Amino acid sequence: MLAAVAELSDEDFARPSGCTGWLVRDLVCHLVIDAQDVLITLATPAGTEPTRDAVTYWEVTGEPPTGDDPLDALTVRLAAAYQEPWLLKFHLDDVGSAAGRAAGLADPATRVGTRDEVLTAGDYLSAYVLEWTLHHLDLIAHLPDAAEPPAEGLARTREMLERIAGAVFPPSFSDRDTLLIGTGRRAPTGAEEAELGELAARLPFVLG
Repeated sequence: MLAAVAELSDEDFARPSGCTGWLVRDLVCHLVIDAQDVLITLATPAGTEPTRDAVTYWEVTGEPPTGDDPLDALTVRLAAAYQEPWLLKFHLDDVGSAAGRAAGLADPATRVGTRDEVLTAGDYLSAYVLEWTLHHLDLIAHLPDAAEPPAEGLARTREMLERIAGAVFPPSFSDRDTLLIGTGRRAPTGAEEAELGELAARLPFVLG
């Protein structure tokens, strides 16, 4: 994902992203905040038993975001403050690379605290595989020439979404389409809805 952002043109930052109400620049600013959160959490050891894992970390609702949430609006203002796209690229590469190094050094069994919950570092980072794979899809939603998320990340995220949902999506669905449809990033076609059967009535699974 860092490479995908690095390859964006200045014009791409003003295009819509797959996140309602956010331009690409706003999403990239959110990714900076995400990377900071990873660094903070990995440096926040916890001494109690885990209360969540990579699946139960997520709260699931059926209501897609509207873009009106105060934190979402704050992200838009922060992104505008960067003014030049290269500043966002630089900051994301800086803290994103640091988060990647910290993740590689972390003991998966270490317990860490975040959002008033305790997870192992391994489960916490697995949850971020889902977070960043979905946001990679958001990043390129209107950029047809941009690089796709890695196949391994798409497959792992599909597996996690199915565990969160307690349901299996049709095998004919690609991992990418499963994630887009399953999380409400696009509506299923008539044929896809027919394949989904009763599962269609439970969509979307909005993760927060």
